[in-house]
Amino acid sequence: MAAEDPFTDHAALESSSGERDLVASATLAVSRNATLTLGTDSLILLDEGLYGSSQTRCCGLLPDRTANTRSIPYYNILWAEVTKIELVIHYAKPSKKSVNVAYIHYPFETDSDEATKWVTRLMDRAYGAAKKMKRIKLLINPFGGTGKAAKLYTSRIEPIFAAAKCEVDAERTAYSGHAVDIASKLDVDSYDVLACASGDGLPHECFNGLSKNPRADALQEIAVTQLPCGSGNAFSWNFNGSGDPAIAALAVVKGIRSPFDLASVSQGDKRTLSFLSQTIGIVAESDLGTDNIRWMGEARFTYGFLVRLLGEQLYPSEIAMKEEITNKDEIKKHFAREAQKKLPLDWELTRERGLPALRYGTINDPIPTGNGWTPMRDYHKLGNLYSGNMCFMAADAPFFPASLPSDGLLDLVTIDGDVGRLKSVKMLLAVPENNFFDMAQVNVRKISALRVIPKYGKHAPNAKPKKGSHNEDGGYFSVCGEKFPFEPFQIEIHRGIATVLSKRPGLYEGPGPKGWEELVQQDQEGEETSGV
Repeated sequence: MAAEDPFTDHAALESSSGERDLVASATLAVSRNATLTLGTDSLILLDEGLYGSSQTRCCGLLPDRTANTRSIPYYNILWAEVTKIELVIHYAKPSKKSVNVAYIHYPFETDSDEATKWVTRLMDRAYGAAKKMKRIKLLINPFGGTGKAAKLYTSRIEPIFAAAKCEVDAERTAYSGHAVDIASKLDVDSYDVLACASGDGLPHECFNGLSKNPRADALQEIAVTQLPCGSGNAFSWNFNGSGDPAIAALAVVKGIRSPFDLASVSQGDKRTLSFLSQTIGIVAESDLGTDNIRWMGEARFTYGFLVRLLGEQLYPSEIAMKEEITNKDEIKKHFAREAQKKLPLDWELTRERGLPALRYGTINDPIPTGNGWTPMRDYHKLGNLYSGNMCFMAADAPFFPASLPSDGLLDLVTIDGDVGRLKSVKMLLAVPENNFFDMAQVNVRKISALRVIPKYGKHAPNAKPKKGSHNEDGGYFSVCGEKFPFEPFQIEIHRGIATVLSKRPGLYEGPGPKGWEELVQQDQEGEETSGV
């Protein structure tokens, strides 16, 4: 018997053998000339028959690599299965601005056990932490936006859910508040997701309805999401990264359960949950105060803003708040720290269940003192007060780039109304470019509670009623884009009491405040230096 080579590297041989086994298990031969391989982040199809074939266009595979090699990102794969006669893969094929359902199928010519195991590995990579075959209660608002929600559901959304084998129970809302009624009576054990084919109004109703459900943990058990079919689709832009219904449907299919903060808004004895924003001043006036010119479409907001800007209107108010972070650089550092965190595996088990009691009472109670609370102060030059729980307020409006889904904080922006017309226009133009946050005239704070008493309109000293006018109250209060009574209000945030579906748990699909990536790099370099 030949002597063993003393220079043989047994570890290298074992490693090489292991790598070969790994590659072999990742590759499935589906015919003599075709293989499917599980790549790092994509399914790779090698098929010599693809070259010059019209079948390539039918399959709709992504044309990278070579003429006979194609790849499909795992994120786009909706379903895969082995039947008695073929292997079938459903996926979302990108088009110029959307996605469409497409298929790959090969007549079955290989060992069924091997193919079944390979399909299981493919599905595990395609879904990761996301739940497969979600059970969806889907609400369609036929009246919102341009009234096309039902048509968009049938043509753009339903095919994605069907290809992903989701179980969908669709229902049309018939009146304002119908979604509240549906959510309040929803059988929590029968569904994973409460999806809204609508604008932002239905998600607002769904959160409030779930809070009234006999199951105390309904807010935690059911994930609320939006399929953008309305005029305001901020929810989808923040979590799905798109205003396209089909792309949003794909995001729902692949969405990962994540905690989400909600705010309580109290006026008198009434308490309402808010997921998006709360505002008085020029933003509320430009939105709600232009309801009579809806025929102008999205331009009505800009028109309303400019009209009020030219008038240099002020909205004096008395304000108290519980401040948490007041410095913009510290806010950026907070965002950078949170962006690096991973969602704990046991987050579902450790978070609070049910709707929590108000920690700071209501607008009717005395203002809390100490522990970060400011005294009630007179903001006699207030031009805008805007508190946000999400990054995007509209497609191109990242008003709150430092906002996070579950940090237990609201982002508050206040701007004086006497900054000048030119600077005000510059601020408006700075929002789409994500330069708004860093402007000197924009005051930004992270807060956990807020109390506001308007001192204008009907609340102004010696105010006279404006009967017969478009707005007899003389002011507006907007919550999630909905008109609320123009009365004093109090807000407090509740950390992670709701559930949503995210592409990136703990983050919105927004840019973040400019410069936060550099702060992450500085922290990493500092850790490396201290460890030397």
